[in-house]
Amino acid sequence: MCCVSIPQSEWKPLELPSGTAIVIADSGIRRSLTNSAYNDRRNACEQSVEILRKYLPAIRSLRMFFGRAGSLFHIPAPEIERRAEHVVKEIHRVDQAIIALQRGDARMFGGFMFSSHKSLRDLYEVSIPELDYLVEIARGLPGIYGARLTGAGFGGCTVNLVAQKDAADLSRDCRRAIARRLDV
Repeated sequence: MCCVSIPQSEWKPLELPSGTAIVIADSGIRRSLTNSAYNDRRNACEQSVEILRKYLPAIRSLRMFFGRAGSLFHIPAPEIERRAEHVVKEIHRVDQAIIALQRGDARMFGGFMFSSHKSLRDLYEVSIPELDYLVEIARGLPGIYGARLTGAGFGGCTVNLVAQKDAADLSRDCRRAIARRLDV
């Protein structure tokens, strides 16, 4: 794994916790960012920075907002506030996830993955039912530590952290659960 910090242009390799594997589950839904509402999400975040700058003039990005006095209640538009809340909390989750990986703590890292998916679904609103279903299937399977959508949402895949010994079973059990749901 690799961790990149864009503002500082730094990266460092991070190891997966011992005995774990990554399994990618494809929703089968193709997406195109040019035709999706992803750009609307980015614009909402930029608008939130402009609004917050009225109260905190030094703010140049939502990354700078975390840990500052005040809160997102200064943002009058609920949709823009939700987008900003996701980004601010996601930045914190990533920072904490790095610590979990450095400690080799698969459960903690997986918990951040599940939390991230929930935020992407409820606050940033880029998930779709198929991705939510894949995450929920994974959540109920043995050996799973965490799951979340990957990429910009609106289709694509989930990334799942699973005990290495259960990786093949996760793939098989996901296929079976999808077939049952589709009644195939």
